[in-house]
Amino acid sequence: MDAVRVALLREVLAGTEWLGATRRFAGALRSSAVSHGGGLLLVGTPEYEPWHLAAHLVDEAAWSGTPELAPTLVRHDAHASDPAHLAVGLGRLAAARRGETLLVVSPDDPGAPLLERVHDARRAGTTVLALGADEGELTAMSHETLAVPEGAELDLDTVQHLVSAAAGENAVPSVRGRGRFRDRLTRLAESLTAPPPARW
Repeated sequence: MDAVRVALLREVLAGTEWLGATRRFAGALRSSAVSHGGGLLLVGTPEYEPWHLAAHLVDEAAWSGTPELAPTLVRHDAHASDPAHLAVGLGRLAAARRGETLLVVSPDDPGAPLLERVHDARRAGTTVLALGADEGELTAMSHETLAVPEGAELDLDTVQHLVSAAAGENAVPSVRGRGRFRDRLTRLAESLTAPPPARW
């Protein structure tokens, strides 16, 4: 889903609780990752890997000038032979420490093995956020949650688009070089679409 579709979706959702809820959750995600200097870990379940959310967060991190939003995707079935960005296994959760943020995306109860790892990461000082499950142990142990109950107006994939877009938009980027990429792109678009200067 591109920025135009996200904008249209937001128009449709105006007046519902979803816009505020996704922005609040995105703010908590951004605040945790940026204030602690990065270390954003993203994990799903064996049946539901949030690779699409990982890709969108990487894009938002680049566009907003906030590298801390780029996550490390932690996979249940990672292999050393996989490309580097897909080769991080569950052992990474055991190494999670204070100052890192763990975002767990799960449409329902993620199961005991993952819950144990998330619990250990929290005990080590990691900030835990949960997206998807609307009840259970994961919700109870998370610092911040955004529930997407089954049968809700929006599905989990759509909510992830709203969260990633809001995380990038709400970021306050550090000034680098001649400005943010989006600012430079806007200036370029304006210069290309502006009428030619009058010649006397």
